[in-house]
Amino acid sequence: MSYVPNTVAEQEAMLREVGATSIEDLLAPIPAEVRLKRPLDLPPALGEPDVRRLLMALAEQNADLDHYPSFLGAGSYDHVIPSVVPQLFKRSEFYTSYTPYQPELSQGMLQAIYEFQTMVCELTEMEVANASLYDGSTSVVEATLMAVGPSGRGEVVVSRALDPQYRATLKVYAWARGFTLREVGLEDGATSLTALQEAITPDTKAVIVQHPNFFGSLEDMRAIEKVTHASKALLIVAITEPASLGVIAPPGAYNADIVAAEGQSLGSPMGYGGPALGLFATRSELVRRAPGRLVGKTVDNRGQTGYVLTLQTREQHIRRERATSNICTNQSLLALAATIYLASLGKQGFQAMARQCLQKAHHAQQRIAEIPGFSPLFSRPFFDEFAMATPLPAEQINAALRDRSIIGGYELARDYPEFGDALLFCVTEHRTRDEIETLATALEEITGSAE
Repeated sequence: MSYVPNTVAEQEAMLREVGATSIEDLLAPIPAEVRLKRPLDLPPALGEPDVRRLLMALAEQNADLDHYPSFLGAGSYDHVIPSVVPQLFKRSEFYTSYTPYQPELSQGMLQAIYEFQTMVCELTEMEVANASLYDGSTSVVEATLMAVGPSGRGEVVVSRALDPQYRATLKVYAWARGFTLREVGLEDGATSLTALQEAITPDTKAVIVQHPNFFGSLEDMRAIEKVTHASKALLIVAITEPASLGVIAPPGAYNADIVAAEGQSLGSPMGYGGPALGLFATRSELVRRAPGRLVGKTVDNRGQTGYVLTLQTREQHIRRERATSNICTNQSLLALAATIYLASLGKQGFQAMARQCLQKAHHAQQRIAEIPGFSPLFSRPFFDEFAMATPLPAEQINAALRDRSIIGGYELARDYPEFGDALLFCVTEHRTRDEIETLATALEEITGSAE
């Protein structure tokens, strides 16, 4: 705790200690043009009840998803979270727990992480999953570093349909570590197979493709896998919407080497974009190159089941030159939320949730396409996100939707100016038929096409 001098004598003594005679002497190095030359414009001090009232009034000015239906996805998704999830993972024994370094004291947390790893493997049909990473973007980065190896050299081919924030994060690491990124263009909202074949060279260490991709479109992953493995490169599959695994083939089914995913939609709220949860899974022969920690199940000297940190390939645990990454923590609390979420839904519930997302999104696309001026940007199959060309500037439409207490889609021109005015809408199981109709009616009114 920092010490704050309370008396004038104490303040003067501290000033003398640093060679100053006054506060003004202490502040002398700060340029005069950036110093505030008036008292702070603050209201008078309030009592605790008045402060509480003030803060509650300010909080009520925020838009929340209970009153503002959201059709925004693009990497963060509004799914129904069963009440059991926050009720359990916010218990103090989980909420305040730290990294389970001492297994004899952390069996509960270790078991929860082990169950999480098991569920990630079941979702992805991969053989090994780690104990989580920071978020989807750093998970993709760790997968890339794993593919290029300790030298950090080589080429990595990246689809332009990978989340723009993920690509931006990759560029920073490419600059720092020395590997080269080659970006592959699009064809009808998906990775161009022709461009992919042309981009791969003998120096290619990995190919990164998002599925479903940033536009919600489904990629031809079996064709991409053949092209990738024909060149001996590793196939890294990025997933920002794991709910899609309830209805589409998992990465293990088409021989992916590494899966790097965002787990926010598995039991965590959108929360202004965070916190997030990085999922990471791979094939068993690559496990010693995987980042972070792995929890294993064993028996003690009495034959009782026990859980331990089996593999810890980060710098805090082994020599720097042998470490696979510098991931110095994980997201165990959110991993626990994902575990409770998946357990509460069960296999059939998870599939039913995914089917609702699929069906509602397609209904919404068909309804919006009926409005003059709106048309699907791509013709490819999609899961719960779809891009629509708009008759007015996307920013103008979103502003008008906010005036009607609706959160609209993602403005694609921010990252894909070649598509012009277009919005990327997301419809999950949380959206009702009435909310979809409310969105469509609002779009009709905004564009002046209501009958």
